[in-house]
Amino acid sequence: MDALLRAEHIIKEYANHRALNDVSLEIPEQSIFGLLGPNGAGKTTLIRIINQIIGPDNGEIFLNNEHLKPRHVEQIGYLPEERGLYKKMKVGEQAEYLARLKGLNGFDARKLLKQWFERFDLTPWWNKKVEELSKGMQQKVQFIITVLHKPSLLIFDEPFTGFDPINVNILKEEILKLRHDGATIIFSTHDMASVEELCDHIALINKSEKILEGQVQQIKKQHAGRIYEVELENMKKPLENMLDDRFRLLTSTGTTDSTRARVKILNDTPANDLLQPLLREAQLVAFKELTPSMNDIFIKQVTGRFPAESAETDKQHIKPR
Repeated sequence: MDALLRAEHIIKEYANHRALNDVSLEIPEQSIFGLLGPNGAGKTTLIRIINQIIGPDNGEIFLNNEHLKPRHVEQIGYLPEERGLYKKMKVGEQAEYLARLKGLNGFDARKLLKQWFERFDLTPWWNKKVEELSKGMQQKVQFIITVLHKPSLLIFDEPFTGFDPINVNILKEEILKLRHDGATIIFSTHDMASVEELCDHIALINKSEKILEGQVQQIKKQHAGRIYEVELENMKKPLENMLDDRFRLLTSTGTTDSTRARVKILNDTPANDLLQPLLREAQLVAFKELTPSMNDIFIKQVTGRFPAESAETDKQHIKPR
């Protein structure tokens, strides 16, 4: 898949702090790309460079294989984490004004805004002042303004902050529809559950450097710890007595006759070698490999510790039957 946006060897320094250190990214066309990292990693700096709010000290940005130029601003929609509207202006008047700044004429702006306001149940608020809207409603208006001119690249920085679960789901559906309709989306968030649900690709930045990039499913597979969940019934003996030193029993819950457990396969031992003693000594009800969550991978890459293999984390995931 071709890249809509490429960042090549981006460096940005502030006084004695290097915010980005030789960061390169490729964001595939018509994808949702998760830009991840802890606070202060450099994500916001990179987003500001893409939006041409600031420039890099070194490196280049390409949009559609062209050097990023001021005219490309019209092809980008940006919803920043810190948001705000003019409180005393009427909602519809302000939305139309901002839409026209994006290059839409008055007629088209009003037509599209009416459609979006109806979709988001905002029509009764068209002639109200912004200060009369709840925070969630104001964020809906800003989302609409961001996507209204149908830019090829959309950048959402923590778009779900302040929304209740129902409205989060509405926005997720709209983001997926935007991708389906051809948009490429950069999605910056700390919500790893949303990353797994929405993102096709991710890049993880930590301490100003990119430390991980790729397709979400491939990354999850690469970081799988060879941990299997098994469920057994009619056991002839305890599970720990079925396993030799090629396996490590991480957790086990249940009874002497029936149990659910997590087992780690050590070294290069084939998974079938775990199945053989289980089938001899019990009825196998379930057997599946567990892949780590994006939250676990994030923590592992940033801190060096993989919580999925800790006993405490396993206890949270496996409850007694």
